[in-house]
Amino acid sequence: MTAPSDVSTALQLAQAMGLDRLDAQLLLGHALQRKRAWLISHDDAPLAAEVAENLLQQFRQRAEGMPLAYLTGEKEFHGLRLRVTPDTLIPRPDTETLVDWALEILRTECPGLPRVIDLGTGSGAIALAIKASHPQADVHALDFSPAALAVAQANSRELNLPLQFHQGSWWEPLDGQRFALIVSNPPYIAGQDEHLPALRFEPLSALTPGRDDATGMRDLLTLINEAPEHLLPGAWLLLEHGYDQAPAVAAALQARGFADVSLRRDLGEQPRVTGGRWPA
Repeated sequence: MTAPSDVSTALQLAQAMGLDRLDAQLLLGHALQRKRAWLISHDDAPLAAEVAENLLQQFRQRAEGMPLAYLTGEKEFHGLRLRVTPDTLIPRPDTETLVDWALEILRTECPGLPRVIDLGTGSGAIALAIKASHPQADVHALDFSPAALAVAQANSRELNLPLQFHQGSWWEPLDGQRFALIVSNPPYIAGQDEHLPALRFEPLSALTPGRDDATGMRDLLTLINEAPEHLLPGAWLLLEHGYDQAPAVAAALQARGFADVSLRRDLGEQPRVTGGRWPA
């Protein structure tokens, strides 16, 4: 297959390969650092040979299902443009539900310099969004994956949003530290879920607790059971989960002794985040 010579032939080639026109325009615009309006008015603009070859490769990858965010290396989340790589999950708009609830708690219940931690931070999306909107918070970010943590650290530097980083498995690196707010979007997809193959380009360990976890609840329960040792009196734990896991998460929080257990729904009105307050 021949590499395209100009903008118009690039878009025609993408269409012939089965790509959505918008995806093709976004890839082309990213390669040329141009807006979509420019592409439309400059469809005869020539492409340098190296750009054309790279575009052809990206078109092939996109046709095979590679997410657009991995091809462009970036994704917008809560007003921030974040670097993403295949070492991190791609931030979803529904996760902004978790951020918005966290910010509401910080603004109404956490005066001074509250300590906040995002467990399983990935690209740093949640932690950075909280820091951007509530800069007085002392925000920490933890991940088991050194590669994912490196992406989060790069985003922190590029956005000039300082965070404190920890590498390790859930609570292990925290050494008894306590927080005014703990948030997490942990792996929660059941190990044999039929949707996992469609997510094959994203890190499996960030999607599911394991192939042998039939409910996807293992990490959620670990967070709930051990969180009280790291929460200040009156502090909140907020957890993103699957649309069908809300009752189980709420029951686990209540059984562990959390009060004011409640739920927030995502943009599609699906149950998405459940939280509880550790009693004062």
